[in-house]
Amino acid sequence: MTRRLAQVAKKVGVSEATVSRVLNNKPGVSEATRQSVLTALDVLGYERPTQLRGERARLVGLVLPELQNPIFPAFAEVIGGALAQQGLTPVLCTQTKGGVSEADYVELLLQQQVSGVVFAGGLFAQADAEHGHYQRLAERNVPVVLVNAAIERLGFPCVACDDAVAIEQAWRHLASLGHERIGLVLGPDDHMPSQRKLAAARAAAQAAGGRLADDAVERAMFSLEGGHAAAARLIGRGITGVICASDPLALGAVRAARRAGRSVPRDISVVGYDDSAFMNCTEPPLTTVRQPIEAMGRAAVELLVAQIQGGAVPPGELLFEPELVVRGSTAPPRAAD
Repeated sequence: MTRRLAQVAKKVGVSEATVSRVLNNKPGVSEATRQSVLTALDVLGYERPTQLRGERARLVGLVLPELQNPIFPAFAEVIGGALAQQGLTPVLCTQTKGGVSEADYVELLLQQQVSGVVFAGGLFAQADAEHGHYQRLAERNVPVVLVNAAIERLGFPCVACDDAVAIEQAWRHLASLGHERIGLVLGPDDHMPSQRKLAAARAAAQAAGGRLADDAVERAMFSLEGGHAAAARLIGRGITGVICASDPLALGAVRAARRAGRSVPRDISVVGYDDSAFMNCTEPPLTTVRQPIEAMGRAAVELLVAQIQGGAVPPGELLFEPELVVRGSTAPPRAAD
C-alpha cells in the first residue's frame, strides 16, 4: 500500500496524503487532481478501490454464450433493463463460433474498468472447461454474478432455476399421461445443469419403482440439430416421452419424431425447458418448463449492485422455482388409449 501511494504520488506530482484521500473517496481534493490520481492508478496497473471502479462510464459486462437460443436475448433484455434502472450501462458480449472467446471478453472488460460482470450461461457451468478468466476477475475483486448452475469452486454468487424441480414436474406430467418409457436429451457430461437434471430424473424413476436406463439418456450440443440427432436415437429405442434440457433441443426432438414417421403428441410426447419466445406458436405448441426469467434477472442485478456498493454478498446460490406450462406437444401414448 505504501509503495503504491508513493508511486502514484510521484507520477501525479502530489503528496501521498492527497493520493490517500482520493483512494478513500475523501473530500478536500480538486476534481482535476482526483482524475489525475485515478488515471495514474490505471497507467501503473493498480486496481481501483471498489467504490471507484468503473466510475468513468459505470459499465457492466453482460456475457452470453449465444443469441440463437431465444432464452439468452430474454435474459439480456431483463438484466439490461434492470442495470439501466440502477444507472449502469450494460456492455453486451456474445460469443460466436470462431469469434471472440469468453476469456477474451473478460480481458476487454477489465481494460474498460467495468464495475462488474454478469454471466448468463457460459463456461462456468462446464466442469471441464477453462476457468482461468474467472480467477482473474476474483483476483481483481470485480463484482460477478452467475446465472444458472455453476461449478462449486468458483465462489461467485449465483441465481439459478431449480433443475431438480423442473425435471420432477416434467417427469410427473408424462407419467400421469401414462408414459412408462421416458427419456432425456441433455447437454454435455460436464454441464452442471444437465448433471442436476439427470440426478433428478434418476430419483423420479426410482420413486416410481423403476430405474432410468443408461440408453434412455442422450447427450447433445444445445441446438435444434443436436436435439434432432439425440431424440432420433431415443425414439429408435422405443421411448415415447422425451424431456429436453432446452426448447431448441425439444424442437429438434419434434422434428426427429416427424422424420421417423411419428406424430407429436399422438406417438411421441416432447417437453422442453425455458419457455422461450414463440414456444406457444410452434406446431404443436410446446409443453415446456418455464424459467422465471424476470425474477432471476432482477435478482442477479440486485446481487451485483450490492457488491458494487461494497456490501457483503454470500457466495451461495439463489434457487428459483420453475413452472410447467402444458401445451400441445404432450398427450397419452397411443398404447394407453
